[in-house]
Amino acid sequence: MTVYIRASEITRKPVVTLAGEDVGQIKDVVFDASTGGIRCFTLAGRGLLSGPLHRALLWQNVHALGPHAVMVRDEKALEEDDSAAGPGKEERAGVNVLGVAITTHGGAQLGTVTDAVVSTGRTPVVAGYEVETAERRRVLMPVAGPVTVSGERVLVPDATAEHSAGDLGGFGTAVESLRNRLRHDPREE
Repeated sequence: MTVYIRASEITRKPVVTLAGEDVGQIKDVVFDASTGGIRCFTLAGRGLLSGPLHRALLWQNVHALGPHAVMVRDEKALEEDDSAAGPGKEERAGVNVLGVAITTHGGAQLGTVTDAVVSTGRTPVVAGYEVETAERRRVLMPVAGPVTVSGERVLVPDATAEHSAGDLGGFGTAVESLRNRLRHDPREE
C-alpha cells in the first residue's frame, strides 16, 4: 500500500535510533533533481533554541520513515557534515520549488507550488504537488510522465489539469487516474 505525505510533514520529525536515542530532527528534505527521490535530509538539533547540526542523513541510511519519527540504526548513520545535501560533481544544484508556478505543456497556468507530496516506501519520490490555484484554493496535483522543474516553473503534461484531489485521502485515486490517462493516450505527454 502506498502512503502519501506532504514534505512539510516530514520536517521537524525527530530522528531516533533503534535504541531510542534522540539524535536530532529533520530540517530540510533534499530531493534528487533527476529522479524526484529523496536524496537526504539536513538536520537540526532538538529544542526551541537549537540550530542546524550541519549534518546530513542519507536516505540509504534511514531504517524507517514513520508517522512520528525517522528511525536510524544508530548515530553512525549520520554524515559528519551536510555536504551530502549539495550537488555531486556531475549534477547541477537542485531548485526550491516552493512558490514556483506550475504550468501545463499547453500553457495553462495551474497555480503556485506550496508543498511537495511524497510517495513513501523503499524509495520515496515526489508524487505530486500541493498547489494554490488562482481562486486561492489548495489542491493536490499528481505528477506523472515527463515533468520539467526549474527555478521558475514546474512543467507538467496537459492531462494533469484534469486530475487533482482535495486531500491526501483522494490523492492516490488522482495519481492512478492520471497514470492511466497517460498510458492510454501517449500524445498527452
